[in-house]
Amino acid sequence: MVQRVSGMRGVEALKDDARDLPWKILGDIAAYPSSEVEGKDAVFLLARKGKEKLLVVRSRSEGTLASFQGETLRQKDGFLKLCPLSHANAVALRKALPELGPKLVGLRTSVGLGDRLGLATPGHIRAVRGTGVFPVLAQQSVREMSRTGRTPEQVLDDATWGALQEGWTEGFGADADHLKTLKDIDSCVRAGFVMYTLDPSEYVDDSAGSCDVGTLVTKYEALPWDRLESRPEDMRRMYCGRSFQAGPFVWVLSEETFLRAAVKYGRAIAHTVEMYRHLSDKVEEYELEISVDETSSPTTPEEHIFVASELTRLEVRWTSLAPRFVGEFQKGVDYIGDLDEFREQFRRHMAVARKFGPYKLSIHSGSDKFSIYPVAAEESEGLVHLKTAGTSYLEALRAVFELSPELFRDIVALALEHYPQDRANYHVTADPSRVPDPKTASYEALKGLLDDFHGRQILHVTYGSVLERFGERLKEVLEDGEEVYYGMLEAHLGRHIIPFSAEGGGA
Repeated sequence: MVQRVSGMRGVEALKDDARDLPWKILGDIAAYPSSEVEGKDAVFLLARKGKEKLLVVRSRSEGTLASFQGETLRQKDGFLKLCPLSHANAVALRKALPELGPKLVGLRTSVGLGDRLGLATPGHIRAVRGTGVFPVLAQQSVREMSRTGRTPEQVLDDATWGALQEGWTEGFGADADHLKTLKDIDSCVRAGFVMYTLDPSEYVDDSAGSCDVGTLVTKYEALPWDRLESRPEDMRRMYCGRSFQAGPFVWVLSEETFLRAAVKYGRAIAHTVEMYRHLSDKVEEYELEISVDETSSPTTPEEHIFVASELTRLEVRWTSLAPRFVGEFQKGVDYIGDLDEFREQFRRHMAVARKFGPYKLSIHSGSDKFSIYPVAAEESEGLVHLKTAGTSYLEALRAVFELSPELFRDIVALALEHYPQDRANYHVTADPSRVPDPKTASYEALKGLLDDFHGRQILHVTYGSVLERFGERLKEVLEDGEEVYYGMLEAHLGRHIIPFSAEGGGA
């Protein structure tokens, strides 16, 4: 909620005669009431002038304001500077207030809160405040940045401004998500991210689970042994016939089980090591997540043992790992699968994570998987990271429906048109024929799409096309009705977070 007082003089008048006005409210500039944060020699807050947001810095010393770009106003008790929300000012703010910069998450229970529009952070903070779950407020994959036209710097800066708006000084993480190449790493290092999710899934051989033993042996011999820093016979001796105990579970790796694990993940491990060493040469303090979730076949506990053991041998250090769990983690909808089987497999993966770490299990495509949250919270005992992204975009569309239903109608029509192309690289099974024609559908039918399996998935994966066509209009609607959007985010993301909090029986 923006605090406004009528009858105050405009900023231009203040430039002419430096009057001793209340510093939080200047003419048509209104402060966000939660945003005041005190630094060593200055006080910072976020304010709004019409549709424009501003950083306001107040200090007794004009020199303290020198690192910020903007207009300085003299007051009786000091100076006030009105600053645009630029990248340079975001960098200066993080330097002045380190608590508004990204922090290492560590082994704390955490949630990744992806924001495709750069507008969701205040709502995310409201959802996480008081839960004890640590938020990763700056999180976006290279794929998402490409489709939304955002840069790593913008992702981090938007999280910083949102944190200031809510007066959030308890820290947040910054996750450069699903990095596949060395170039991807470099761009996020320059921006200042502190968490890096390496995604070697393109190097996972999904055929390893079904090919015959002869083919397995041929593929095994062809692994990149120089990059794995081993030899075929040495690796066989390390695993074949050996028993591995993790918690109450014991696994004995037969030769075939070992070969399937090595062929499936060998090249992915080599690529992960290459990216890890490149990253370590670029930045000193960071944490690593390893993601092998975007594959067609689940990661077995034996495969998890092989991956963790090999990464340890190759001196990779990581904080969290995302296996491909059993069942289906389709975008925008609840878990599809047997919950009892999920519990048993999650328990085994958790035992492996404790043995080789401890490190957290990370649940990717975690949006809206409400049925598994209590299971994951209970079995992990807090050693878990939940990653969400698209669900916040869907809540943005829910807000758009309430604020501008005709724009929402246009968005649905465009989404249906582009779904066949945009669904590529996403795990979805929505059927467009199950969605009513947006040109003739009633408002109630349109609204229902946001709670419908097919509607949610179609809207979920077409965000790039929608933002290309309607991005400016969509953001303008959300900025004008920001409290509506924040309220929806707080309620919906709260359903994700509470099961992992102390209140919900988790952290």
